[in-house]
Amino acid sequence: MKGLGENARDAIACASVVFGGKRHLELAAPLITGEARPWPVPFDAAMRDVLALRGQKACVLASGDPFFYGVGVTLSRHIGSDEFTTYPSPSAFSLAASRLGWPLQDIETVSLHGRPIDLIRPLLHPGRRIIALTSDEKGPRELAELLTESGFGRSGMTVLEAMGGEAETMRAGKAAEFALQDINVLNVVAIEVVASADARILPRGFGLDDALFEHDGQITKREIRALTMSALSPRQGELLWDIGAGSGSIGIEWMLADPSMRAIAIEAHPERAARIRRNASHFGVPGLVLVEGEAPSALNDLPQPDTIFIGGGGSEPGVFDAALEALKPGGRLVANAVTLEMETVLLAAQAKLGGNLIRMEVSRAAPVGAMQGWKPAMPVTQWTWTKGMQS
Repeated sequence: MKGLGENARDAIACASVVFGGKRHLELAAPLITGEARPWPVPFDAAMRDVLALRGQKACVLASGDPFFYGVGVTLSRHIGSDEFTTYPSPSAFSLAASRLGWPLQDIETVSLHGRPIDLIRPLLHPGRRIIALTSDEKGPRELAELLTESGFGRSGMTVLEAMGGEAETMRAGKAAEFALQDINVLNVVAIEVVASADARILPRGFGLDDALFEHDGQITKREIRALTMSALSPRQGELLWDIGAGSGSIGIEWMLADPSMRAIAIEAHPERAARIRRNASHFGVPGLVLVEGEAPSALNDLPQPDTIFIGGGGSEPGVFDAALEALKPGGRLVANAVTLEMETVLLAAQAKLGGNLIRMEVSRAAPVGAMQGWKPAMPVTQWTWTKGMQS
């Protein structure tokens, strides 16, 4: 309670019902005059018990950073900001930064509380500092294992536990040498990233090395992928359909462009679908949605896309027309062709609808006897089209 201001103390004391976790209610017990009501298990994201008290003096207790993937965000989804008052205290990130003397503007912050630990992977760059909010006492060890397996075992880890309370502690060591025991369930982990020569670093920008992906050859190669991503022109918060996703490389790079990006990969082959899941995990974009099935039937009932990429199966009956129909007005469609059949589809689409056609050819140096020569890859025809607002 020492960390609460006078306004927060008064709000707790005046409330007829106080909601919170068992720990929160125990800490605030000396102030609570009404009913102390713990959250239901499992937690009700609809917050029906809180909403049932509309018009009454109800209080919600939360810690960590309630408006960073927390209960504050959940509450604000159901009621407007004019219906509740917030009395914030220092967040877990601010407390950790103050203990370490780290400037928040120069570090990455990520919540792994109830979220996949893989989300930290895109943040792992040499020299970067990260503060990660974990779910429980297992989180620090899981992070140490991920760092070590990914080639970042020499990274420094500081585990800050029970910040702001009497049991607060701060312990540090190397990820590869992690041996902490009896970690408090309330903890954040501060990481100073150090990369080994073989560390799995995910570069910023488009055209990631093909070797970073697990694939069976069905992958949009890095040079073509870079140009394709440029044509797709990701914009904040947009949804991409990747039809005939193969390895999932286009959807993955789309989602890496910004945390707000969303993507649905449509893939009919079970083995490739399994690879897409693994690639999405290894690239730290577990939110990539995978739909297993044949287009166009697999496209039914999916959320309407802002952008569509057709990389495989576009010449199959009905696929191209279904994609054109599904696209939002003002949305963008990019389709690549390596076969004559798909190229015929693109030529017909350009003749009917307009848009831009380009042809991309890449050659790589390869041995020719004792010397080297240019080995051309299959040329790729690409059609880019923007759907009219009147469509």
